[in-house]
Amino acid sequence: MSSTPTSTAPAAPRAIMHVDMDAFYASVEIRRNPALRDTPLVVAGHGPRGVVLSATYDVRALGVHAGQATSRARRLAPHALFLAPDHDDYGRVSGGVMAVLRSITPRVEPLSLDEAFLDLAGVTRRLGPPVEVGELIRARVRDEQGITCSVGIADNKFTAKLAGALAKPDGLRVVRPEEVVDFLHPLPVDRLWGVGERTGTLLTDLGLTTIGDVAHTSVETLSRALGPAAGRGLYELAWGRDERPVIPWEPERSIGAEETFPTDVDDPVVIRRTLLDLAHRTATRLRRAKAAGRTVTIKIRFADFTTLTRARTLPEPTDVGHEIYGVACLLHGALGLERARLRLVGIRVEGLVGGARPRQLALGERVLGRRDVERAADAVRGRFGDSALTAATLLGHRSRSRPRSGP
Repeated sequence: MSSTPTSTAPAAPRAIMHVDMDAFYASVEIRRNPALRDTPLVVAGHGPRGVVLSATYDVRALGVHAGQATSRARRLAPHALFLAPDHDDYGRVSGGVMAVLRSITPRVEPLSLDEAFLDLAGVTRRLGPPVEVGELIRARVRDEQGITCSVGIADNKFTAKLAGALAKPDGLRVVRPEEVVDFLHPLPVDRLWGVGERTGTLLTDLGLTTIGDVAHTSVETLSRALGPAAGRGLYELAWGRDERPVIPWEPERSIGAEETFPTDVDDPVVIRRTLLDLAHRTATRLRRAKAAGRTVTIKIRFADFTTLTRARTLPEPTDVGHEIYGVACLLHGALGLERARLRLVGIRVEGLVGGARPRQLALGERVLGRRDVERAADAVRGRFGDSALTAATLLGHRSRSRPRSGP
């Protein structure tokens, strides 16, 4: 008895989505204070070493961008309102956004606080075509988090991210497989991943100014100019070929905080106060993440940018700022820095587990311990704001009310 060969349907193309919040830090500030909605706004670090984190789109049109020195941004947009960042608030909003994305699919790969890739395999059967899923996400982020996002959809990461960037702000763009070449090739060469200032100059010297120019240049020529890996990689991207999978989120491996001083510091009192501040900020973030850690690491950067780290592992995991500070002081003291001039100090807690575990009380130790006090302080700050409560030692050291400066 003869059998008829079984035909298999061609596999459906991948549906990869890139979701990116619009001017995230600035948008969170407007969410907190809606009166700022029509105000030119820049979120940036203050002091001579401050840099821009985000700006509203009207300010971006003047040349202000993330990573730019705050002093330069002030010259470009003297009329804008400059706000110091509130990283804890940004973290809370980011957590809400990521929860929305993971309610759509577990295949979510965060790239930062405000953007992520999603693999929609299996999702479209439940929620409809990719464009409907994208609109659903945009609506939920707007309704639940009070900010907007832009979405790009394609069959690979590179094209999806680029589509989303070109849909900004507050837009959605789909690039179907048969449209990829026509979409990519007219774009400038610096839209390719991995093309920064140096690589862009090399490509321009070869007469390659668009992605299409790169696509129609041999791999051999590109490899001679850029190296084998970079040459082959850009060639593949120029034809819209990107096989990298979406890698789902993994739990955070460490939590910490660091501070760059406005000017180099050699005063040990100032450094100890900064370590105390960083220890409590780190502990607060651990408790908010329902995590604790066994290893405390300090980071020291000297005036000449030399950087070193030192770490100590504890017998039990902790999320208590007082304990983290004690270890940080021991590590700092063991360095014997005396009057060394420091540019930056930081604290991180690693080896995270799901919350501090019960421990045996020492003889004579009160049941109400440091952790209980710090959790009570968390509750006060959660209700009245981060400036409502701080250690007396830190008064005057670092204002927890964020400085504001405008026109």
